[in-house]
Formats: sequence, C-alpha cells, structure tokens
Amino acid sequence: MWTVVYIAPHMREAEKIKNVLSSEGFLVKLKTVGISHVNECGPVEVLVPESEVEEATEIMNVYKLSGRQGNVSSYPVKN
Repeated sequence: MWTVVYIAPHMREAEKIKNVLSSEGFLVKLKTVGISHVNECGPVEVLVPESEVEEATEIMNVYKLSGRQGNVSSYPVKN
C-alpha cells in the first residue's frame, strides 16, 4: 500500500523531492490533488510504500530543514 509522506505545493517541488528519495533507493509515486492543473500548479502528493514511510520521512526532513534542495549527494544514505 502507498502512503502520502508529503504534499508539495506544486509539481516542481514534488519532482525535487521524488528525485531525492529515488536517489536514496525509495520507490516514489506522485499524484496530483484534485483536478489536474495547468502549468504544473496545484498540490501534488508524494507517496512511498507503507513499509518505507519512516525512513522516507527522515530523508525528507533533512531535505526540508537543510536548505540543500537539489544537492542530492549531501543526504544521508539509506541503510
């Protein structure tokens, strides 16, 4: 089962988070919320398998708090 770990305000941020999580070995899906939006506007859910929620959340917290968006190599490696 897939679980929402974050709701990004737009697709661009959701894609960045997906890239970070994917680079750490997580399976990630993105799902737009509500009606499909033009020009990638509107909220997007970031989902991971239920069994990976805790680890994915830790990686996302580092991403959000560090201000290192886009610098994937500086994130902790998933064990």
